[in-house]
Amino acid sequence: MRRSANRRAATTSSGRNRRLLAAGAVITAFGGVIAFSQLANADTTPGAPAGSGAGKVVNGQAILTDTCVDSQLPAHDGFQNGGRCVSTEFGEVGVETQNPTLLITEAPRSVAVNTPFTLKVSTRNLIRDRFLAAGKGGYYVESSVLQNGLVRGHFHTACRMLASTNEAPAPEPVPAFFVATEDSKGGETPDTVTISVPGLPTAGNAQCASWAGDGSHRIPMMQRANQTPAFDAVRIRVR
Repeated sequence: MRRSANRRAATTSSGRNRRLLAAGAVITAFGGVIAFSQLANADTTPGAPAGSGAGKVVNGQAILTDTCVDSQLPAHDGFQNGGRCVSTEFGEVGVETQNPTLLITEAPRSVAVNTPFTLKVSTRNLIRDRFLAAGKGGYYVESSVLQNGLVRGHFHTACRMLASTNEAPAPEPVPAFFVATEDSKGGETPDTVTISVPGLPTAGNAQCASWAGDGSHRIPMMQRANQTPAFDAVRIRVR
């Protein structure tokens, strides 16, 4: 006896669904391997530029890239310009006991407008003898190089007036005060530097910060992700 068209269609559809489910089960079972294979070979994908690092797997984690080969931005040239890609390698990172730290140890709570005051800044594990002038093309051009396990660099200090204490400030305004300290001192033993601020121009809330930099002005790397980098900040009321 002949089957009806509806029964034939149902049978065909059922068989197709079983095949699709079986294929889906295979993909599910091996999906991780397939995905890993694709990511591991992403840098050799047809059409990718030579040397591409896009999608490369590092320690089981897919990265966006690790080279400017994949960037559409022009190469950074050592000057303080944005919209560039920096190809300088990070360089050497010390062990946790020799990573640099920094603390503002003394600051006034309030000052009068245009009145000089001082900040005291202590650094540890920072040799303050390396400062490639950013204005002369030394910005982000040198890898970190350790000396006896310690970072060679300097530290910055800046004060900026805050328009609000309820939201993050705009990043682009030039601070009211800025200085870099490269005095050929510092080292494993903590010491203290006195920073002289000539005064702040307007009344309000000022944020004064100090942060370490390597030879190319980057905050020094730390061995662990949960270590606090070498920076500190205080608030000062300007009357």
